[in-house]
Amino acid sequence: MRFFNKPKVYLVGKTSIVTEGLKDYLADIGSPDWQIDLDVSDAENLIEAAGRMCYRSWQEYDPSRPLATNPNVSKVRKGNDVYIRNVLEGHHGSILEHATMSFICCDVSRVFTHELVRHRAGMAYSQESLRYVRLDEIPFWLPEAVKGNEKALEKYKNVIKYLEEAQTELATTFNIKSIRNFHTKKEITSMFRRLLPEGMATSIFVTGNLRAWRHIIAMRTSSAAEAEIRVVLDQIARICKRECPNVFQDMQYNHETQEWTFLNEKV
Repeated sequence: MRFFNKPKVYLVGKTSIVTEGLKDYLADIGSPDWQIDLDVSDAENLIEAAGRMCYRSWQEYDPSRPLATNPNVSKVRKGNDVYIRNVLEGHHGSILEHATMSFICCDVSRVFTHELVRHRAGMAYSQESLRYVRLDEIPFWLPEAVKGNEKALEKYKNVIKYLEEAQTELATTFNIKSIRNFHTKKEITSMFRRLLPEGMATSIFVTGNLRAWRHIIAMRTSSAAEAEIRVVLDQIARICKRECPNVFQDMQYNHETQEWTFLNEKV
């Protein structure tokens, strides 16, 4: 058995802009007085571009640029942080859906993944398949409530040891090492996994748009959320804050409750 301190989160993908395509579009609509901000993330630039396209608010109204400007717009907000702040305060969250972040959550339990995959809108998942992966060691993250109770910890260890021995004995019973047919081996491994505990560590690859991540972070770092999912979503929240500070500029951390909250909840 293997115990570890906490699940780990790795940022493995994020939105990037096809600069040439966006520049070609701007040229075709009259080359408005707007440029990509090289000091902010591609995700945040893309969000701003989406919003400005909606209202033709690339710059103040210019009758010589009818495809890029709007006679209803006499003043535009300058700066990505200012622009996105107005979007958040106005609850126009749909344009946040154009930008995504992808994470690998490692050493998380099926308890965690069962809760995470309930979030469907704006999310995509790929999970480690125990139908194909055979285990004889069962890795575990121990909740604090177990660590603080010696009797409970001993029970955990005994149960995990018993289940590991069951995996080894089943592998011997079916002489799985000698089986060459992958389809047969897959069927047997699939049967083995029914005796694996829900709390064992696994991995999941998850992609979400930034609007969805705001919602999930708020829900799953709440003090009412399950302990493990709070640990994982806290890591994701910190990465989101670092990578897209303008999109998450209204996200605040409460050191007492260890919750992440948003000034503009309904975005």
